[in-house]
Amino acid sequence: MANRLAQTTSPYLRQHADNPVDWWPWSPEAFETARERDVPVLLSVGYASCHWCHVMAHESFEDKTVAAYLNAHFVPVKVDREERPDVDAVYMEAVQAATGHGGWPMTVFLTPDAEPFYFGTYFPPEARHGSPSFQQVLEGVAAAWTDRREEVAEVAGRIVADLAGRSLAHGGDGAPGEQETAQALLGLTREYDEQHGGFGGAPKFPPSMAVEFLLRHYARTGSEGALQMAADTCSAMARGGIYDQLGGGFARYCVDREWVVPHFEKMLYDNALLCRVYAHLWRTTGSDEARRIALETADFMVRELRTAEGGFASALDADSEDADGKHVEGAFYVWTPAQLREALGEDDAAFAAAYFGVTEEGTFEEGSSVLRLPGDAGPVDAARVADVRARLLAARVERPRPGRDDKVVAAWNGLAVAALAETGAYFDRPDLVERATEAADLLVRVHLGEVARLARTSRDGLAGDNAGVLEDYGDVAEGFLALAAVTGEGAWLEFAGFLLDIVLEQFTGEGGQLYDTAHDAEQLIRRPQDPTDSATPSGWTAAAGALLSYAAYTGSEAHRTAAEGALGVVKALGPRVPRFVGWGLAVAEALLDGPREVAVAGPVGGELHRTALLGRAPGAVVAVGEGPGAGAEFPLLVDRPPVGGEPTAYVCRHFVCDAPTTDAGELAAKLGG
Repeated sequence: MANRLAQTTSPYLRQHADNPVDWWPWSPEAFETARERDVPVLLSVGYASCHWCHVMAHESFEDKTVAAYLNAHFVPVKVDREERPDVDAVYMEAVQAATGHGGWPMTVFLTPDAEPFYFGTYFPPEARHGSPSFQQVLEGVAAAWTDRREEVAEVAGRIVADLAGRSLAHGGDGAPGEQETAQALLGLTREYDEQHGGFGGAPKFPPSMAVEFLLRHYARTGSEGALQMAADTCSAMARGGIYDQLGGGFARYCVDREWVVPHFEKMLYDNALLCRVYAHLWRTTGSDEARRIALETADFMVRELRTAEGGFASALDADSEDADGKHVEGAFYVWTPAQLREALGEDDAAFAAAYFGVTEEGTFEEGSSVLRLPGDAGPVDAARVADVRARLLAARVERPRPGRDDKVVAAWNGLAVAALAETGAYFDRPDLVERATEAADLLVRVHLGEVARLARTSRDGLAGDNAGVLEDYGDVAEGFLALAAVTGEGAWLEFAGFLLDIVLEQFTGEGGQLYDTAHDAEQLIRRPQDPTDSATPSGWTAAAGALLSYAAYTGSEAHRTAAEGALGVVKALGPRVPRFVGWGLAVAEALLDGPREVAVAGPVGGELHRTALLGRAPGAVVAVGEGPGAGAEFPLLVDRPPVGGEPTAYVCRHFVCDAPTTDAGELAAKLGG
């Protein structure tokens, strides 16, 4: 019989609906039940494409004996971290503080007042490598709860007090300046992997936001070193196993520092951020490779992640069925020499093996290889490569597909809107701009809906119950602003302003600090506020970027002041941990440059509009429109008429305007950085 999770919108929770564990979703009723029964809460946090979450579910949560013990001694609560990032953030901070590391699945034992007292991540079914079995953990925690309650209460109280004392006051210190961005560049240079590109060692994650900072820093300062790190990193990823050489799109990260073997799950947020990065790299360098990767990644998102309602699904699983029907990581993507021969015949298989780095011993498990471009095959026949790639893709389509987490997350869809709108505009692909517009429409229609506050998720066109957090407001506003620049439709600027007014009213504290949850959101044991950029821009830096752009569009002093106040945290963190505040540093570059305000009195898609969009000046905003009503859509277009009847561009920054120009070459020079 299905448990309570069958009624939820999260595909991850629904994966556990048939467990013998009597799961509750996160709710006041679950904690009330724990209070009435006088038992602790077992909080289990994961997400749909998490490999070890599936493993623990199969080993422990599907085991009737474990489930019976769990149900008798605990109230089990299951949380999808992608639906409730606030719950995940608060307890992950506690896990990391107590154990020095974190990850998913996250396993936390709580009092009925939601105070944590024992933590872990994955627990195996049998004790191994010094780690107790899950059953031993359950028995130990149940015994402590029964026999040493005072000790449990003391531990819980100490942890909550420690978390409460971690409030961030980074705001009001002033925005970062030349010195901080130069120190951040130096810090990135120290951590740069000269041999393989990227930063740090294994595992190696795609540093999309740090690359955005490097491209903007180059545009503003001319630093060749910044551009080199950005370009070489992007090329290494494009040629590596982290990139799907047949179908486009990027995996979550690589387990090695050489970009050979990925963790195969594909997330919407990585692909949206990287699609935009490669488009911006092309805008900076004209690289054919960057153009190809941007377009293939955009096409991957539309083909593989688009939902029937026009939004974008969250992720594709790492695991899928292999030839023996077993669920195995990477089965959909990897190839053996024998599989190449079966798909291509002897000659083309030998060619493909050399071109894609497929070896007899394999680069992955059991003699299989991840396709990549090792680049040692000498000059190649482009037509033959295209033919081989098409045939391998056709053969791969016959394999069992990885599962898809088809919930629509507001923030990540905002990132996708920005990426698709800009990629479509740069490369004359109006279909991509249409896909961006449809996703933006869904966000307004379903996620804002009647209540005029963002819902975090939707599925099948129905909004979920969870309130949007700061990253949702920041990233959706960012997407709307990018769409406004590309389409010339002022309604998107208006919607962005509506969302950012909520940021000012509901998410902003003293002196510019920001919180991840609204003032009127559910009160957790601590109000989360994480300013660091990890897999996505933090809510803090996403909001700062959108506030700054909106201020440039409208002249709003309140939004400009809020952006500058929020960037105080980047002044503090940028020089120390630049890898983990990449988007914040990118926003700081926009602030240092102005950002420039470009008003194009002329047609959407015309030469001047296109030139403005292709300008490299960090964070420049573009308003476009013609006719007497244009100023009503975009304040930047008020009193900015065409000169001599010709389309005309006006460029301003720091309250100073250049002479208007009708010449695209002159405009390009003004926006070159």
